Amino acid sequence: MEEWFNIGWRAVIAILVNAVGIYIAIILFTRLAGKRSFSKMSSFDFAMTVAIGSMIASTVLSKNVSLASGILGLALIYGLQMSVAFFRRYKGVGKVVDNSPLMLMDGKNILTKNLHRAKVTEGDLRSKLREANVLNLSQVRAVIFEATGDISVLHSDSEDEVLENWLLKDVER
Repeated sequence: MEEWFNIGWRAVIAILVNAVGIYIAIILFTRLAGKRSFSKMSSFDFAMTVAIGSMIASTVLSKNVSLASGILGLALIYGLQMSVAFFRRYKGVGKVVDNSPLMLMDGKNILTKNLHRAKVTEGDLRSKLREANVLNLSQVRAVIFEATGDISVLHSDSEDEVLENWLLKDVER
């Protein structure tokens, strides 16, 4: 148990050098790849974030992973992310990589089957409606479970106001 608290100066210096090096590499790669690197837009973005976190931890704390190996691994992950981001413009790749938004409410009608598919409870739905300041279900035009896992509430105080179809283009009903 005593060894848990012991650390030599060589280990401290190695951790410091690796942490600074990997930090600089992350900043450089993120500047090259863009802000999407850490967005939560789709499952491949999430996988990227988890992979980067794991690589940072391994590079900084593991004696078996050199700084050069960590930077190379990061470069490969960023390269894959940029490639997938480019190729997802094609429908086939986009369908494999991206989640589809799912409609949970169509107007004031709750789509129970879609709630079950999304694993969202009616309590979760009510909470999101309250967050959006919905006072009456007649205000609701649509509630969408987004590809990111967020829930969007589209609503209006005016019953005459119609939701544009363009906003629901890729939404599963």
